[in-house]
Amino acid sequence: QVQLVESGGGLVQPGGSLRLSCAASRSISRFAAMGWYRQAPGKQRELVASIVWGGTPNYADSVKGRFTISRDYAKNTMSLQTNSLKPEDTAVYFCNTLRKDIAWGQGTQVTVSS
Repeated sequence: QVQLVESGGGLVQPGGSLRLSCAASRSISRFAAMGWYRQAPGKQRELVASIVWGGTPNYADSVKGRFTISRDYAKNTMSLQTNSLKPEDTAVYFCNTLRKDIAWGQGTQVTVSS
């Protein structure tokens, strides 16, 4: 069974950057479509960025132009570069397939505050 571990979160001031990482315990190459999700307090989990093998990454309008998703198929990892962070980006960030096939990890907390 594949396990996902997210890392790289932290406390950052508005306008700052963080690079989030997602590491899988086993090969996830068979999962063609994966994404980064986030859940803010009191809100539902939402998809913010997705990447499909051979396709163009997609982003939620709220993060477009600021976040960049990437994936290393050989290392079974995925990253999310977050730039120009805003307080409304504060959330716990998770990785998973677009079908949510894998059990959720614990996520990584991103807090944007001055």
